[in-house]
Amino acid sequence: MSPGVDALLEQARAGLRRLSPLETVEAVRAGALLVDTRTEAQRREQGELPGAIVIERTVLEWRLDPASEWRIPEATGYDREIVVVCRHGYSSSLAAASLQALGLRNATDMIGGVEGWREAGLPLNDGPADVRP
Repeated sequence: MSPGVDALLEQARAGLRRLSPLETVEAVRAGALLVDTRTEAQRREQGELPGAIVIERTVLEWRLDPASEWRIPEATGYDREIVVVCRHGYSSSLAAASLQALGLRNATDMIGGVEGWREAGLPLNDGPADVRP
C-alpha cells in the first residue's frame, strides 16, 4: 500500500530549509535564482513574481541541471541557490526535493507559494514573464 502524497510531501520537506516570502526576497537579493513553476493561467490570475524565471514543472530538472545540454544559462553550478515557487507551496516542495536529488544541494522552496507572497504584502506585476521553455 502506498504511504500517500502527504507522506511524500513530508519526506520532501524534511530535507529542505524552506524560506518565508521575506527570506526569499533576501535570498534573491543575495543572488539566489527564483523559479516560478506556476501555469500560465495561474500567473495570469495571480500576477507575476518580480525577478522570477518561469520554468514549467515538466522540464524543471533539465533546465536547472548544470550538466544538461538543455540547461538555462543561469544553471551555473550544483551549489547555486535556487528557490522554487508554485501557487500554494506544495508542488514546489516536491520540485525542490527533486532538484536536491539531482545534486543541487541548495535548492529549496518558499512557504505558502505565491499566495504566501501576496499575504506578506509583497509586490506582483502584470508581466511580461521571463518564460524559459
